[in-house]
Order: sequence, then C-alpha cells, then structure tokens
Amino acid sequence: MTHVVPRPETLVPFVFTIRGERVMLSQHLAELYGVSVSALNQAVSRNAERFPEDFMFQLSAAEFGGLKSQIVISKRGGIRRALPYAFTEQGVAMLSSVLRSPRAVEVNIAIMRTFVQLRRLMDSNRQLARKIEALKNRYDEQFAVVFDAIKRLIAEEGTRKVQPRRSIGFVGA
Repeated sequence: MTHVVPRPETLVPFVFTIRGERVMLSQHLAELYGVSVSALNQAVSRNAERFPEDFMFQLSAAEFGGLKSQIVISKRGGIRRALPYAFTEQGVAMLSSVLRSPRAVEVNIAIMRTFVQLRRLMDSNRQLARKIEALKNRYDEQFAVVFDAIKRLIAEEGTRKVQPRRSIGFVGA
C-alpha cells in the first residue's frame, strides 16, 4: 500500500462534499491508515454504536457513480463488493478510538488539521464575499446619487425654454 504523507495539503484531495457534508471515503482512509478496507470496515462494524448516521453513511449507487467519474477508485479483482462508506469529520475522529496504531494517531491528527483548514478557508471566503457585497452596495449607492444628478440635469435642460439666439454679425437696415 502506498503511504501518503499525512499533511493537510496532501489530504485535501481526499475530502469530498456529499449530501452537503465534507467527508472522506473508507478506501482512502484505509490507505492513509495503512490497513485494508475490509479491516477498517470490520473495526467500524464491531463498534457500530460509535458511528451514527451523522458520523458515517454508505454511499448510494448514484453517489458512487458520480464519484467514480471524478476520482480513481481501486477495485479488488475488478469487482467492488459493496458501496464505500463516507465518514464525516466526527466519524474520522471516532476512527481514532477504533484504530489504535501509531500511524492511525498520526493520520488522524493530520486529517483533523485538514478539516480545520478547510473550515477556515470556507469562512474566509464567506467573509470576502460579504465584504465584496458591502463594497458593491456602497458604490452602487454612491453611483446612484451620481446617476440621479445626471438625470436631473438632463431633465432640467429639457424643460428650459429655448430662447432664440441672436445672430452674430451685422444686421442690415
């Protein structure tokens, strides 16, 4: 098994948004923890009470099909026997109490840091969007004042009486 160095920047590609939740898939977690998918699933099933639905859920065939087109998912012998599980941040944290190897601890710390960095990034993007919206509103209001002044000037010019202009030059007698 290939071991990915557990750092937030190397783990971000393993985080997906499914059902509105940021999750990691069981096969990626197994690879990171250095265990087989079946060993990870067995440890989870032995401790099923620790993994309620908001911690872990099994992907539907449609969800899995959508992910297969986006990422490379290994298949044992070319056939996948079961749909993968998706673990939320809380589910990944709970895995640390189920898998108790030094590698599991190291990987879990890196994963938690990754989720925190993603949350900070999302928050900073929301703050930036709010600032842009505030600037847009402020400048729209300022430009609205300018456009109103221009409209008034145009309206005033149209309502002024046009006085006949005097001709320039000599007027004959």
